[in-house]
Amino acid sequence: MTKRNFIKKEILRYIFIFIGSIIAAVALEIFLVPNNIIDGGITGISIIMSHLTGIPLSAFIIVLNLPFLIMGYKQIGKTFVLSSGFGIVSLSFWLSVFKPVPGLTDDILLAAVFGGMILGIGVGLIIRNSGSLDGTEMVAIVLTRKSSFSVGEIVMFFNLFILSSAGLVFGWDRAMYSLLAYYIAFKVIDITIEGLDEEKAAMIVSDNPDEIAEAILARLGRGVTFIQGKGGFSKEPKTIIYSVVTRLEISKLKSIVYEKDENAFLTISDVFDVMGGKRKKRSIH
Repeated sequence: MTKRNFIKKEILRYIFIFIGSIIAAVALEIFLVPNNIIDGGITGISIIMSHLTGIPLSAFIIVLNLPFLIMGYKQIGKTFVLSSGFGIVSLSFWLSVFKPVPGLTDDILLAAVFGGMILGIGVGLIIRNSGSLDGTEMVAIVLTRKSSFSVGEIVMFFNLFILSSAGLVFGWDRAMYSLLAYYIAFKVIDITIEGLDEEKAAMIVSDNPDEIAEAILARLGRGVTFIQGKGGFSKEPKTIIYSVVTRLEISKLKSIVYEKDENAFLTISDVFDVMGGKRKKRSIH
């Protein structure tokens, strides 16, 4: 990648982080905060502290995240932390902009559902561009190096504690609505990061590998790779077909496989990231 292309890519990445912070601020100030519904992590703590002290939410977002940014800069790396710092400052700015705007709805359920959806889009857009809005994620990354827990498990532990605290401040009904909003945001973040065409890895063991491979190439436009193996029971050589398809193509893939070999063995698993290779669809018949 040339220096010019790298600079363009970085500028575009920061633009998306900026847009994501606007979307997240809309979710918080227009839907969640006016109805005493909190998010997880530092944002959730900031909402509670702002409610108890009367100090603007935007101030707590920066002050509470600052120690984690400093820690992350030393332990994780400057690229991630700089992106996260930019996202946090942008979020704080837009929270102050939207603060005078009245909430869009007084219906708690609608606020939780739509607030969670919009927040998930904003946060997902930021994560997709290598940023973060929450210092607890940085803590989790550091702690996971010294424990057997994953980043997701550590973040979930923090958030369960924070969301439970909402029950003591806003009432237990608000805590449950906060949990609903958090769950919806969590799911929408995944969709925003991975897209609706989430990629899946397929491995097929068949006695007709050439026919299946040709059909996948012709009808799905997906590349295939042959892996040589051996049957554990029969001890006979086996050709394994490996291909990456989208979630929406799985049904079509199954039809192709069992049309060519009804005794074929097919497994499908999640793919978290895909780079390179000839994966572009050419045609579907």
